[in-house]
Amino acid sequence: MISTAPRRNSSGLARDIEILEVLGGPEATQNEGLGVIQVAQLTGRDKAVVSRSLATLADAGLLVRDEVTLGYRLGARLYALAARTSESRLVSASRSHLRRLALSTRETTHLCVLRGGNVLTVMSELSPHEFRTTGWEGVTTAAWRTPSGRVLLSDWDRASLSRWYDEHGRDVAIVGPTDPVMARTGFAVLRTPPEDKAVVTDFESLLDELARIRSRGYATLDEELELGVVGASAPVRDLTGRIIAAINVSAPKARIGERLDGLGRYVAVAAEELSRQLGVGHGVG
Repeated sequence: MISTAPRRNSSGLARDIEILEVLGGPEATQNEGLGVIQVAQLTGRDKAVVSRSLATLADAGLLVRDEVTLGYRLGARLYALAARTSESRLVSASRSHLRRLALSTRETTHLCVLRGGNVLTVMSELSPHEFRTTGWEGVTTAAWRTPSGRVLLSDWDRASLSRWYDEHGRDVAIVGPTDPVMARTGFAVLRTPPEDKAVVTDFESLLDELARIRSRGYATLDEELELGVVGASAPVRDLTGRIIAAINVSAPKARIGERLDGLGRYVAVAAEELSRQLGVGHGVG
């Protein structure tokens, strides 16, 4: 016989979810959080019950309470859980796109995300050529020195960029897996790009490059990170239109020649296709 009794604590969980939805809504966003009375009014529940629920959710890290206003807002742990789910879906959805791009360009492709001051390559598809750039999976390097990193920063406002640059603007690049030192030792080493190849040298030149990326829809790199290696990157967006990743194609300069901008446009099309699969343009209004 199938029991029709409600699951244990299911009503409490439903009430907690309702609170999270209220604190993720426009009222909370506009006011940078809501107090107990406001949450009680919006949920139509008793103030004392709401207060206990808010305190429990805050203890779990799902909410954070402002010590001055006493208002509650969504906490870092909730965002971290959402990011894991989002990134898992991103990697899964990206695999076929990277594979098609690697086959059509016959060059190595990468999926990159931002980690603090660094770009992390979470997935690579190798070129079928015997002479090729290799995969960077699990490798990080200074974001502002790479086309993918600049793409990932290109939708930030100036104030956020300034704070970020103050912390990370002196980070040095990491030589990738194609470098002979790493090939011999198994460890990445640090170096600065050749001075005559550097496009970004300070905060103002970073802003100029980000403006170019927004205008063109992609970023390029011409031997700035490694001699003889060029690349192009384009933004991947989520359903809200926010840039969450970058697709990159890297190749020996001898094969790409004068076609680097053409490669950039091609990568941008692939990134747009992946963004559409992730729901860009269909976000909640």
